[in-house]
This record gives sequence, structure tokens and C-alpha cells, in this order.
Amino acid sequence: MKSQQKHLAWHETMELHELVAGQTNQLMALKMQIGHVQDPTLHGLYAEAIQGLEQNLNELLPFYPQAPETRKEKGEELSGFYSGNLLGIAKTAVRNYAYAITETATPVLRDTFQKQLLRAIQLHAKVFNYMLERGFYPAYNLQQLLANDQANAKKALSM
Repeated sequence: MKSQQKHLAWHETMELHELVAGQTNQLMALKMQIGHVQDPTLHGLYAEAIQGLEQNLNELLPFYPQAPETRKEKGEELSGFYSGNLLGIAKTAVRNYAYAITETATPVLRDTFQKQLLRAIQLHAKVFNYMLERGFYPAYNLQQLLANDQANAKKALSM
């Protein structure tokens, strides 16, 4: 028999955070870019992507009250968005290089990928520390982290 839990598990809460934080940054970026897209078909694709991300956030945000010990806090300034976007780029680069190395047969190319992977890891660490020091990514405070997610998602939805 299944027992009904009163809150989300910690690991699923962190997955929720990663999805909401990433999609919030993507939504803000798309909304800032769509006005510059001239091609009607591409503009329509941007609008569809925006609508999809808005729907995703609206479906995910109701899970935040079920997170362990959440509380609401004030939102971040715009540099929090820019640094979060940069952190996502660095994180994606680390993943992409790690995967590419496993698919590489040519030693000199593998060495090049490894050097670039290390640079991506170093950039990730620098951006993470920048965000941590300024309170943009309170990695050691789950309640603040989740509160920031909610505030940023609401900001992106209202843009």
C-alpha cells in the first residue's frame, strides 16, 4: 500500500528547481529576443516556444508549496538572470564535452576536448561562486533557492 507523503522528496525538489530555473532563464531570453526576429516563421516558432515554457512553469510552480520547508523571499536583480544564464551555458558545455569525449576515437581531438572541458569546468566554478557570493544561487539554503525560483519564474511569466 502506498503512503501519501506530505512533501516532495529532496532529490525531486532539486530536479524541480533545475527545471524551473533553467526554463525561467530560457523564457526571459526568448522574450527579450522575439522582438528582434524578423522572419515570420521563426517568429512563430519563438512564440510557440514562449507559450510552451510559460505552460511548463505554470504547471511546475504549484509543486513548490510541497517542497520541504519552503518560504517566500524577495526576487533577484537582472544580473541574477544574466549570471544564471551564463551558469546554464557553462553547465551545458561541461555535459556536452564529457559526452563528446566518450565518442572520440582520435587522440588529438580527445586531448583538445579534455582541455576545453577543463576550461568549461573552471568557468562553471567561477560563475557559480559569483552567484553564490551575491546571493543569486543560494546553493546551501534550499528554502531561499526555491523562493528565488518562484520569484524569477513569476517575473518571466509577467514579462
